[in-house]
Amino acid sequence: MFDVLIVGGGAAGMSCALVLGSAHAKPYAAERKIGVFVHQKASALQDGLYNNAYGIAPGTLGADLLVNSRSHLASQYPHVVQIENEKVTAVNGHYPDFEVVTNKGSYRTREVVIAVGSSSAFFIEGVTAFVMPHQKAAPEKNRIQLQNTDHLVAPGLYVAGTLAGWRSQLAIAAGSGAAVATDILTNWNDGKPSQVHDSTRPH
Repeated sequence: MFDVLIVGGGAAGMSCALVLGSAHAKPYAAERKIGVFVHQKASALQDGLYNNAYGIAPGTLGADLLVNSRSHLASQYPHVVQIENEKVTAVNGHYPDFEVVTNKGSYRTREVVIAVGSSSAFFIEGVTAFVMPHQKAAPEKNRIQLQNTDHLVAPGLYVAGTLAGWRSQLAIAAGSGAAVATDILTNWNDGKPSQVHDSTRPH
């Protein structure tokens, strides 16, 4: 049983995983089991060239970010399970007992974060009922989003990135994933507002 499974290895999903992983020293997060499906063939980062993203060196390729973010997560927070080469096809059940089904198996988790792109080809059984036209994309692009209130689709079910209705901008997608992570951490901390920062200051 996972505490949270993140579907998507792009900017939103990996940002969410990094923030959740970084909280492992907190008592309320120490024993939590976190996983991320890093299947990312359709990620918008694949063809990206980034000259205008805060904190990222100009000329950085999105394809490199996809690879480097996985290495970053593995080196800093190896307790976060990276699930490779599995495509999520369904999310069944309700909070706090979801079943996430892939093309190769199934997993149980208390919470789910959907952080894949906003393509109209999106299909995850059990989630499609929440699909609506994207409110911030040009109509001719035929993009979709999931109905949500501040990233929350239903109890225990979150959406992040462009699929949450945000514009396709790297910093926005990454921030959306981080926002979801802090909401989950706040829930784990009995509703007390939580975020995680490292610091060079002595404790």
